Amino acid sequence: MKTLHLYILRQILATLCMTVVVFIFVLLVGNALKQVLDLMVGGQANAGLVVKAIGLLMPYVCAYSLPMGMLTAALLVFGRFSADNELTAVRASGISLVSLVLPVLLLSLVLCGFSAYVNLELEPKTRTQFKALVAQAKFDLTSVQLPEGRYIRDFDNVIFYVGKNDKGELHDVTVMYLPDKTNVASTVVAKRGRVWVEEGTGELRVKLFEAQAMTILKGQENQIMPASVGDLEFTPKDPREKKKGGGKASVDKMTLSQLRQELREVEAAFALPATGLTPAERAAALKQLKRARDEATCPIRVQIQRRLASSFACFGFTLIGIPLGIRVHRRETNVGFLIALGLVMVYYTLMLIGTGLDTRPQFFPQYLVWLPNFIFQGVGAVLLWRADRGV
Repeated sequence: MKTLHLYILRQILATLCMTVVVFIFVLLVGNALKQVLDLMVGGQANAGLVVKAIGLLMPYVCAYSLPMGMLTAALLVFGRFSADNELTAVRASGISLVSLVLPVLLLSLVLCGFSAYVNLELEPKTRTQFKALVAQAKFDLTSVQLPEGRYIRDFDNVIFYVGKNDKGELHDVTVMYLPDKTNVASTVVAKRGRVWVEEGTGELRVKLFEAQAMTILKGQENQIMPASVGDLEFTPKDPREKKKGGGKASVDKMTLSQLRQELREVEAAFALPATGLTPAERAAALKQLKRARDEATCPIRVQIQRRLASSFACFGFTLIGIPLGIRVHRRETNVGFLIALGLVMVYYTLMLIGTGLDTRPQFFPQYLVWLPNFIFQGVGAVLLWRADRGV
């Protein structure tokens, strides 16, 4: 029995490694290259940057490729096992299917634990680092965004002129403000300045040192008021880019501890004053606050439950993949891949339905994200029980 278990595990692990590599490659092509394509076209993304970006995205793609690989491995291995009549020989020796696949199910539970660590801690951190890496890479593009020796009209309501741009160190800078996009309202000049990209937001920041301002008085175009403004720091707005949020990470980029802290802070913001309300007013206020609190905290709760639920995908996929592989009774690899892709689409479609309702707490989306696991594990358990009895 031990020899048979080791044989099955070796087959599963070998196929798992192969399929995970395939899925990782496919997902990386769709994510890493998409993110760094602009930098590559601009000649700013060297080989080291691409390798580092791929390394930082690896936990993100592993969170999806590992369950998909486990499902495909179960379908392929037990499909061949059944097609070669090895399963018939095992049953003839008095070994049940459940006892045969027990090590594989235990392996899937171990992978669930690893997936939980990736989903809850590692993946949010590396995605944040990846965003910072891309922002840092954009720093090298500032010499393109603020080229030397010409007027730059790429920003909203601002015209730049830079005498020299030495890797972000600016010299002889002129900034003209156009509040109505046509007429110059004020001009700021500085002997030197600096330009960089904020890591948290990816926004372009400019700082001028010992700046001098010349403001045209309203209604008096020929009257100019000079003034010394000292150091001036600002963010020029690029109309070609979407407006970005603040430096605080979104919930999909927070770790489990950060999500819990965010949940506590949001709930604390809806605390009811202890005094000053009649019982009727207090009851009405509590009802209103509860509704508002549920709407505000629902996306955070859904994010926590989604990551926990997706961590158990390996077990559900394995449980349904083993009996399906036996029933399909085929050796062909392409058949196993097609079935796996179909099941993956069903699983993540159901998951997306729950995630898409994260702003509607009345539908309890934090529980709906567990629905794919319940369905796959329930159907898989029934199919495995029927396969064990030869039904």
